[in-house]
Formats: sequence, C-alpha cells, structure tokens
Amino acid sequence: MAKRATVADRPRTPRWLRPTIVGVLLAVAFYQMSGWLFHNLKGFLGLLFLAWLFSITIEPIVDRLERFGMRRGAGTGLVLFSLIALTIGFFAVFGTLLFDQIAQLLTTLPDALTRLTDWANRTFDTNFKTGDELLKITPDTLRDLAQRFTPGVLGVLSTLVGALFQILTLLLFVFYMSAEGPQMRRTIASWFPARQQQLIANVWETSVEKAGGYVVSRLILAAASSIFTGIFFLIIGVPYWLPLAIWTGVVSQFIPTIGTYLAIGLPALIAAVQQPLDGVWVIAFGTIYQQVENYVLHPRITARTVSIHPAVAFGSVIVGATLFGPVGALVSVPVVAILQALVESFGHRYELIPEVGGEEPDPDSPDLTADSDDYD
Repeated sequence: MAKRATVADRPRTPRWLRPTIVGVLLAVAFYQMSGWLFHNLKGFLGLLFLAWLFSITIEPIVDRLERFGMRRGAGTGLVLFSLIALTIGFFAVFGTLLFDQIAQLLTTLPDALTRLTDWANRTFDTNFKTGDELLKITPDTLRDLAQRFTPGVLGVLSTLVGALFQILTLLLFVFYMSAEGPQMRRTIASWFPARQQQLIANVWETSVEKAGGYVVSRLILAAASSIFTGIFFLIIGVPYWLPLAIWTGVVSQFIPTIGTYLAIGLPALIAAVQQPLDGVWVIAFGTIYQQVENYVLHPRITARTVSIHPAVAFGSVIVGATLFGPVGALVSVPVVAILQALVESFGHRYELIPEVGGEEPDPDSPDLTADSDDYD
C-alpha cells in the first residue's frame, strides 16, 4: 500500500516568492496611479511650472527693489501691477486697431489664398484647387456647422470665466513664488545635509539665471522685432501691419528653427496679394533683419544665456507639446536651457586625443591608447 504524502514531504514555497509578488503588484499599482495622476494633473503641473518660470523672470527686478529697501512682497506686487498696467495700456491704445485688423485679416485671408493659387496656376501651368473650391460652403454645411459649434458659442461665458480663473491662479502662484523665493530656497536646502546645501544653492542659482535670462532675452528680441517690422510695414503700406508685426516678432523668437520662415511667410503673402513688389520687399527686409539680429542684437542680449542647438530646441518643443500641450511647448526650451547649464556647470570634459580631435599625432608624445602595462 502506497504511503500518503505528508505536509513535510510537500515542496516548500521559496521565501523570496511572496515578497517578490507583493513588490511587483505594488510597482504596477504605483505605475498606474502615477500615470493617472499625470494625465489628470498635467494641466495644473504645466501651469505651476509656467508660474515658476514667470517668477524667476521677474526675480532680478524684485531683488533690486529689495536692495533699495522695499519689502519683497511689495516689490513683487509692484512689478506685477506694472506689467498688468502696461498690458492694459497697450490694449487701450492699440486694442481697437489690433482687433479690427485681425478681423479684416481673417476675412481677407481666403481671398488672398485664392489669388495666390490662381497666380501659381497661371505662372507654372498647374491645376491646384482655389479657395472657393476648397471651401464649398452650402446650406447643409452651414447647418452642420451650426449644430456642431452652437454649444461652444453658448458656453463662451463659462470659457471666459475659466480663462480668467486660470490667469488669476497663475498670478497668485507667481506672487508667492517670487515673494517667498529666498524662504523657498532655504526650505528646500534644509532637507539636505550641510555638504549638499551649497550644491542645491548653485543649482537653484544656475536655473534662475539661465531660464530667466532666456525668457527675458526672447521677450526683448520679440519686442524689437515687432517694433522694427511694424514700422517697416507701415512705411511701405502693408495692410494689417499691427497684427502681422506682432505675429512676426512672437513666432520668430518662440518657435525654434522654422519660426523665422513661418513669421515672414504670412506677411509676405498678404503684401504680395495687394502688390507683388511689396511681397519681395517684405522678404528682403526679413532676411536683412534676421542677419542684423543674429550678428548684432542676439549676441548682446543673450550673452548670459545658454546657446541651444536648433535641433535640440525644436525637438524639445515637440516633446513639451506632446506631454503638456501649448504650455509644454512654451516652457520646453527654458527647461532644456536649465539642463544644459547644469550639465556644463557640474559635468566634466576630458581633453581629446589627437586621433579623435582631428590633429596629427605627435611622434614624441606617449601613446594614450596603449595599455598601462607598457609603461611599467
């Protein structure tokens, strides 16, 4: 008769199996929870980082006011109030003209595209469709559009309230991050031991200098480009000169690599529709101004900021827009500037050997690639 297996004879479960299973389940749960939080809070995180970027942009001005004896909170409030007053003043002076020209530009743009298409068909013997053929507006189309966008039109008030709430939230975070900046740095540094606190201070200072300097330099370059471009458009009689000048300044500075071509393309198209020679003048002015900016304005204004490779900047914008939308695209280049500054500050580079550096090797110098045993 076969002997029945006892409990002692059964194979025992390894001790590491249960903790491993529990650890894997916790890791999967943490991953799912992190993904859910990131998906639902990425808008808020983007807004929070934008507020931090805004706060370090105005921090040099606030620091100077504090050295003059003004309390930091009052200095931050004064800077924010001045910026808001300048914005309101700009729209009070140019707002009516700007919105009127934008409305006329949007109305004229389809006709401009149609004229450009007809000219291309006549000149190059092509058969591109014109704007009228592309639009094909019919009563059924209007009815479908009305049914699709009527809820959005009725919700304009709620959209405005939501936008106002986001702006106020942004300004609130900017105020506290700037007013409590030194206290925030001390609090973060207190979480680390004494030997690492200097490293935290250097990282913070580098981030503020490079990211804030990048934003300020881009704003100055965008303002200069808009002013000079607007004056030129006004002189030669380009229609809708104000919105086109602002478009040129903002797009050329905040969209890496291809922003220059996008910025000058739209004004050249509008000018060429009215007068073909004006389109040529617009392109010529854009080309000349770009060279002046690259060799005169840009080196002086961005002397203290990080120079980022155009391909890296363009890739960072794509990644930022994918993760955080428009806010991510806006703050992606300053983030890369911070990372590059930190790598350059705390990284270590070695001298290149002649073969890698492109120089002829010196026969009298020791062979750096030889094994260490050869020198014993």
